[in-house]
Amino acid sequence: MVPEITFGQHIRVVLDVGCGVASFGAYLLSRNVITMSIAPKDVHENQIQFALERGVPAMAAAFATRRLLYPSQAFDLIHCSRCRINWTRDDGILLLEVNRMLRAGGYFAWAAQPVYKHEQALEEQWEEMLNLTTRLCWTLVKKEGYIAIWQKPFNNSCYLSREAGTIPPLCDPNDDPDNVWYVDLKACISRIPENGYGANVAPWPARLQTPPDRLQSIHIESYIARKELFKAESKYWNEIVASYVRALHWKKYKLRNVMDMRAGFGGFAAAMIDNQLDAWVLNVVPVSGPNTLPVIYDRGLIGVMHDWCESFDTYPRTYDLLHAAGLFSVERKR
Repeated sequence: MVPEITFGQHIRVVLDVGCGVASFGAYLLSRNVITMSIAPKDVHENQIQFALERGVPAMAAAFATRRLLYPSQAFDLIHCSRCRINWTRDDGILLLEVNRMLRAGGYFAWAAQPVYKHEQALEEQWEEMLNLTTRLCWTLVKKEGYIAIWQKPFNNSCYLSREAGTIPPLCDPNDDPDNVWYVDLKACISRIPENGYGANVAPWPARLQTPPDRLQSIHIESYIARKELFKAESKYWNEIVASYVRALHWKKYKLRNVMDMRAGFGGFAAAMIDNQLDAWVLNVVPVSGPNTLPVIYDRGLIGVMHDWCESFDTYPRTYDLLHAAGLFSVERKR
């Protein structure tokens, strides 16, 4: 439908909302795309558990009153097919959360419920959606049947040229769109960084080992040379994982669902890919340390923020391997 959507190149990280058993995400794996499939427990029952048992990345999560635990500009494409979400309610606060997580220049694909095709409700829903996305400065790039695809702008110029008093407003300049732990949703448009951070990522697979721009915005000790630290972490974990493959014969094990409980810049997950292990890694960034999630997503990986003083919301026996390098020595000091 849209030639610019090049799966496995510029489109690498996808969010599938209301995913069912994650068939969309499972299909995209063959296109070198990693999809975070999410759905609430109450509506989809055990479908997320089934998706995880299939070996597809998935989490129980819902658009509700708080920000989802993903950073700003995380996803190259966000997909919603019959996901039973009213995006236009409450001044579009749920779609504003989509906008926060969508990368500058990224795409939102929406498939409405065709069951309403003979009802006036669908037409009204479409008009409300069109009105809201216009105020969000999204560009409708394709509409075919009940499927519509919008593109988010690359910069703030459209937002700043809107008429005064346009709803929703821009968020306060002091608002941190990457602050997600127990943060309420906000009915405002997250600003795109003026320096272009987050938008200028290399195509896959080069982005896996390319130090991203947002590396410079991570709040860590100023004396540390970030690019050197990034490269050193990648080199370190590549050597470690390669030794695991040689000595422990990891390729013989059925390691599919893997969690890195203290992910850093995602070096362990990148090493799993470089060593051609048929696994996906959920990179967990503890709230007790620097927020490196933006860098992880800019590398073409997936992750989530978590406080290890709390239980992790997933199903029993979800993961084949838990990787916890340096986790306990840091967390037990709290």
